[in-house]
Amino acid sequence: QVQLVESGGGLVQAGGSLRLSCAASGRTISSYSMGWFRQVPGKEREFVAAFSRSGGKDYADSVKGRFTISRDNAKNTVYLQMNSLKPEDTALYTCAAKRGWSIISYEYDYWGQGTQVTVSS
Repeated sequence: QVQLVESGGGLVQAGGSLRLSCAASGRTISSYSMGWFRQVPGKEREFVAAFSRSGGKDYADSVKGRFTISRDNAKNTVYLQMNSLKPEDTALYTCAAKRGWSIISYEYDYWGQGTQVTVSS
């Protein structure tokens, strides 16, 4: 089992940047695909970005070119660098882990508590 703890959220103006971190414990993240998802109250959780065990990456169309997912296996941590933030990026961002590959949230096995990102206009 793997435990996930996110950090790095906060309040930022439109056009600004934030870097989210997801620190894992219990198991090494190299054994999992790691994903970032976000959710706004009243809406379904949506896929943001994911990193496969083999190094492949995928992004939601809405964040391509602005967000970058990466991981540091030595630190057992996954990052989400978010640039050119927009008010519509405001959400609770949560990282998740899965054995195998998917960008579908309900297929992920382990979840953190999330970190709030608020982008002001």
